Amino acid sequence: MNEPSYIIDGLKFYQTCIACPEQYDVFDQSDKQVGYLRLRGGWFRVDYPECLMETIYEHHFPDTFKGCFDEDERNTFLKIAAQKIKERLS
Repeated sequence: MNEPSYIIDGLKFYQTCIACPEQYDVFDQSDKQVGYLRLRGGWFRVDYPECLMETIYEHHFPDTFKGCFDEDERNTFLKIAAQKIKERLS
C-alpha cells in the first residue's frame, strides 16, 4: 500500500480523488478500512466503514457546488472525520 496522504489520530487517510469529488479511504493501524470521505456538490459526508454503508457525519456548504476543500477547510474537516470515526469505533 502507498503512503497515506494524511495521518490523523492514528488513522491513515488515502486520497483517492483530488476534486469533484475530493475523496478518501480511511484505515486503522491494522490496515482495516474504517471510513470513506467524500466532498461533492457542496456536500461532505463520512461513511463507516466503507462507501454507502453507515453515514456518520454530514456537512453542507451552503450556496456552493464545492468539489474540493481549501487547505484550512481540509485540515478542519479531516480532523472532524477522524473524531467521528474514532467515536464510532469505540
